Amino acid sequence: MKRRSLALRYSAFAAVAAVINVAVQYAVLLLWDTGGILVLAVGAGTLAGLLVKYLLDKLWIFYDEGIDFKTDGWKFLIYTAVGGFTTIIFWGAEAAAWAIWRTELMRNLGAVIGLTAGYMVKYQLDKRFVFAHRQLRTAR
Repeated sequence: MKRRSLALRYSAFAAVAAVINVAVQYAVLLLWDTGGILVLAVGAGTLAGLLVKYLLDKLWIFYDEGIDFKTDGWKFLIYTAVGGFTTIIFWGAEAAAWAIWRTELMRNLGAVIGLTAGYMVKYQLDKRFVFAHRQLRTAR
């Protein structure tokens, strides 16, 4: 697969996961209207988005087509850890932009830069550590 196609597909999958994350959060908040439910909503949304992104990346980015609960459980654990690490990049860029400029515009720009950098790093780490045994094919 060409780099441009790969980047577009990867970006689209990130957007799909984000929409699912927010939709699940919204659904949880609609179903239960209590004060402490926000943590559950964020957790459910994060898990749903993460699962969808993992499956999309597994099948359509890294072409890892086999499904084995033991192997995939381990891969998902590593995938999640990599995501946690790259989230620090995202949050760090957002927080740094806020600390330096103290404007919402720059905070949002920092978030976009951090998210982009985080996903670029995540792809490389996933390729090397999560789906290392798979070689990217030139076409599907």
